[in-house]
Amino acid sequence: MSNHMNDDDKLNALKQAQTPAPSEAARRRALDAAMLAFDAEQANAKKATQGNPITQRLRSIFANAKGTWIVDNRLTYGLGTAAVALLLLPLGYQLYNSTAITPIGVPPVAVSSKDADQPMAMVEPEPVAQPEPAPMELGRADELKTEAAGTTAAATTAQEAPATVGADASTSNIAAAAPDGEADVMRQDSLMLGDEVAPQNSMAVDAVPPVMPAAPTVEMRMAAPKQMAAPGVMQNEAFMAAPAPADAMMAKPTEPSGDEFSKFTESPLKVVKTDPVSTFSIDVDTASYAYVRRSLTEGWVPEPDAVRLEELINYFNYNYPAPSDAATPFKPTVSVYPTPWNGKTQIVQIGIKGYVPAVTEDKASNLVFLIDTSGSMDEPDKLPLLKRAFALLVDQLGANDTISIVAYAGSAGVVLEPTKATDKAKIIGALENLSAGGSTAGAEGIELAYRLAEQNKVADGVNRVILATDGDFNVGIDDPEDLKTYIKSKRDGGVFLSVLGFGQGNLGDDTMQALAQNGNGNASYIDSFKEAQKVLVEDAGGTLETIAKDVKIQVEFNPAVVSEYRLIGYETRALNREDFNNDKVDAGEIGAGTTVTALYEITPVGSGAELNDPLRYSTDATAETAGNGEIGFLKMRYKLPDEETSKLIEQAIGKDQAVSSLSEASEDSRFAAAVAAFGQKLRGSNYGEMSWADIRSLAQGARGTDENGYRAEFMQLIDMAKSLAPETEEPLCTAPEGNRNCR
Repeated sequence: MSNHMNDDDKLNALKQAQTPAPSEAARRRALDAAMLAFDAEQANAKKATQGNPITQRLRSIFANAKGTWIVDNRLTYGLGTAAVALLLLPLGYQLYNSTAITPIGVPPVAVSSKDADQPMAMVEPEPVAQPEPAPMELGRADELKTEAAGTTAAATTAQEAPATVGADASTSNIAAAAPDGEADVMRQDSLMLGDEVAPQNSMAVDAVPPVMPAAPTVEMRMAAPKQMAAPGVMQNEAFMAAPAPADAMMAKPTEPSGDEFSKFTESPLKVVKTDPVSTFSIDVDTASYAYVRRSLTEGWVPEPDAVRLEELINYFNYNYPAPSDAATPFKPTVSVYPTPWNGKTQIVQIGIKGYVPAVTEDKASNLVFLIDTSGSMDEPDKLPLLKRAFALLVDQLGANDTISIVAYAGSAGVVLEPTKATDKAKIIGALENLSAGGSTAGAEGIELAYRLAEQNKVADGVNRVILATDGDFNVGIDDPEDLKTYIKSKRDGGVFLSVLGFGQGNLGDDTMQALAQNGNGNASYIDSFKEAQKVLVEDAGGTLETIAKDVKIQVEFNPAVVSEYRLIGYETRALNREDFNNDKVDAGEIGAGTTVTALYEITPVGSGAELNDPLRYSTDATAETAGNGEIGFLKMRYKLPDEETSKLIEQAIGKDQAVSSLSEASEDSRFAAAVAAFGQKLRGSNYGEMSWADIRSLAQGARGTDENGYRAEFMQLIDMAKSLAPETEEPLCTAPEGNRNCR
């Protein structure tokens, strides 16, 4: 009984006793254990899963052909791995000791083989990912790691890393041998260095191959940078051989490096007395504007040859009067007003508005989509955008329309036989099944597309091949002239060609322009879904239906009124004077409802703005008989789509068509002049100079109704150009160094 009483007294005493506070050593041991468990779990989580997805994919291709593939694959995989290891290990050893892969001040890592007569073998540890604390507990995590570092370094190193070498070993051994106070100081130094270096150089630290314990400590990973430096070498210099992740993540240049543009020289100023006649082919292409917009939006200034002024001006629609019937598909509108960038000169603006068919005029369309599916099209802004763009066009077509699809890569093939546009699900399905891969056989695809178009040709309708590509033609007809001749022959047979360009980096703009010009079509650049909407929905009539072909313009200036002139843009469309009356010479086309604008800058006689000195032996005998004070005389030639003989339109340009101040000019005239000034400044023109602010002010005052917001978007482009290209007299270009298109 007494024994039981004594036991009860002991229990009561224990109940009343105070729980002793845990010792500092015990607390540290608990934290050490927790951190080790956490690190080990994170390391296990980072290990790659078992299996070989690559061989599994390859095996699936041959599963039906070889039933024993699984067994063979396992045997060959093991043998192949061993052979590769034997080949690569000596090479890795040599690179590690003799190249920049070896960090400065770190000796090669080696351990002894089991047999003394065997050579030393290199050991490459598995990389261990450093755990990242939760964002809200970052400060507390750093405190826990700091407290746990000392005990962990000593215990773990002694128990699990008998062969530790390199900087981590020296740090760990010193920490283990030092008294507690000194070890704490060393840990603080290491962690301070780690806080400074590790976040930027974590990749470089992990790349160093010491033999690590199974669960490396925080101190070992973070102190390594400080201890790795060789004598006489700055601590940070030890890691110069391995760039920091921060450097690798820096923004890359966005400028394209391989885009090709036709080189041209800006139209020169001409003297009327010696060269009074200007002849050129009209152009309805808009590719240059879309390309310039993408360039500026992505933060770089396009190379000068990418800036074609007429395509910038013609990107916008202008309110010119339209003809009433297709027999006369267009009529010119002429205006004269002061030049915004030179108060002593004038602008002569010639505008054309194509005939707009009535809604009841539903012509049948026979369209062949020729789609580039080569490897270079495997980018988000190429084939995927292309599919969405064509889907927009398909949605606009009706029961009278037929669509075929031809794809070309390593070889050309028919993806979709001629199908009524009402079967939209089938057409969209065929588009969605396209994928990119292989080389580019553009010529083969063109031949096949034309063959389909000719087999399904519709009378009195639209017969057109629409080529969608990044312009990278590298397989097929080697001679570009042969390809152009082929396209011309098909054009004469009534099948026209239009080109849609996609992407950047290897854009063949020069090739696309040449093909479109020879195929009686237009070239557009699709940089976004919004641009696809504009080209293939809003302007679909002008893109598909041609109302006049081989349209040429010729202007003769009166030397009694005009001393000098220059055509703004159209450098790649210039014609010889005799080409105007030669119906065999190809020229531009006008689509239904399309507007086309051409601008001349003229220098009136006696204005004082002449840049050419008068000729010593010239005569002014013709001045009095030069036409009643007319500024000039406009002549235009065109052919109807199904005719081969041209028709002529003539109109005098009189002084009564001129206004004395820029404010009196129409909104369209002022906006067109602003776009011209923008293009000249962006290209680095030798003529005219306006500040970005003045250009913006001029365009802002001429925006008009702007239903689709394209003129408002132009305001944004001016602002972008201003920030990217400060006021300068030098030609502007921020294309990559070495780009031959950049001057």
